[in-house]
Amino acid sequence: MPIGTHPGHENEETGLKSSFERVRATSLALAEGLSDADATVQSMEDASPAKWHLAHVTWFFERFVLCEHLPGYSPFDERYDYLFNSYYDAVGDRHPRPRRGLLTRPALDDVLAYRAHVDRAMGSLLSGGASDALSRLVILGLHHEQQHQELFLTDILHLFAQSPLKPAFRAPEPRLMKGAAAPLAWTRFDGGLVEIGHTGGEFAFDCEGPRHKVWLEPFEIANRAVTNEEWMEFIADGGYERSDHWLSDGWAMCLAEGWNAPLYWRKEDGEWSTMTLRGWQPVDPQAPVCHVSQYEADAYASWAGARLPSEAEWETAAAGTGARLEGNDAGTGRLSPAPQAGKGLIGLFGDVWEWTQSAYSPYPGFEAEEGAIGEYNGKFMSGQYVLRGGACSTPAGHIRTTYRNFFHPGKRWQFSGLRLARNA
Repeated sequence: MPIGTHPGHENEETGLKSSFERVRATSLALAEGLSDADATVQSMEDASPAKWHLAHVTWFFERFVLCEHLPGYSPFDERYDYLFNSYYDAVGDRHPRPRRGLLTRPALDDVLAYRAHVDRAMGSLLSGGASDALSRLVILGLHHEQQHQELFLTDILHLFAQSPLKPAFRAPEPRLMKGAAAPLAWTRFDGGLVEIGHTGGEFAFDCEGPRHKVWLEPFEIANRAVTNEEWMEFIADGGYERSDHWLSDGWAMCLAEGWNAPLYWRKEDGEWSTMTLRGWQPVDPQAPVCHVSQYEADAYASWAGARLPSEAEWETAAAGTGARLEGNDAGTGRLSPAPQAGKGLIGLFGDVWEWTQSAYSPYPGFEAEEGAIGEYNGKFMSGQYVLRGGACSTPAGHIRTTYRNFFHPGKRWQFSGLRLARNA
């Protein structure tokens, strides 16, 4: 099964129920082959165990949908309300995030039974039809689950990378979509007064709106993402050894963490290799560089005589080219970035999330919803940077031109890379 299917935007009973079943089945498919130990361990504070991801998305439907909209619903286990709440302060206390890996109980089989219990109840609820308000809530839950499907992949990769055995999440296979990346080229945009943000209609997260006007000076943006081969040139030129291209905070983190290459890279006998979801493999020089922080991306851009695009520039470029919302996402089954070839702006969607120079902040006129659901995005609008475009780990159908992903600038375990921009 492809990793990720479109939740749909149906308001009809059968369409919404079918979308629910497809997304939930995808999460179960991700867990196939994992032992209880695989699903329990937490590799770092930023990551969560696979078992916790499976339970938390189930808790979302139980807490916000079933308990509120299905008369007579009986929770699977009252204690799970504490164990699997993530950050919803309005709901109540929760188990500390850094200690999720200590939850040896419930076991993986118990979590799967929890999912089955909630899925049966959701089936009963959706078989009776859904109001517009209920439909919107369920669709939000499905997109929320797709976010956790992506986090499931990034977190399990980080976990498996800690093992000396370097186990593969999925069996190693011949690399798909081999070939050479397109030569670096630039596309010019005149800028001026542009509009960005979600236009309404189909689903979007609240942080993607309201649509608003932004002034842009003329700019150019690269036709593709920066490749591993280009990043190797940055390394060879002392990119990690001198401070002149780094932001102060980034250089301090580079020294403190001992960075000398992207996360998961190791050099042996003069050749670079890396940990992937299909195990330990040679670095493909033509594929987009991956697992770099915003600090590293900014330093590389400075070294290359360019800069990172703003999110308004990125969105304007993506919308202006009429690029299709398709690419090397998780639905291809590759599970790693692929060389980007072709004409025009390519690889905008899929392969790697592309760092921007834009702080994750509210758009003009943004208002969070009232209640616990309103805690979804707005509370994180501080100290983080925006990424655009999706990655090889993003579920199929989950990405939009207006989608705003966000992480702290020092984070590297996501499938994050960069595309260069410069003033025209």
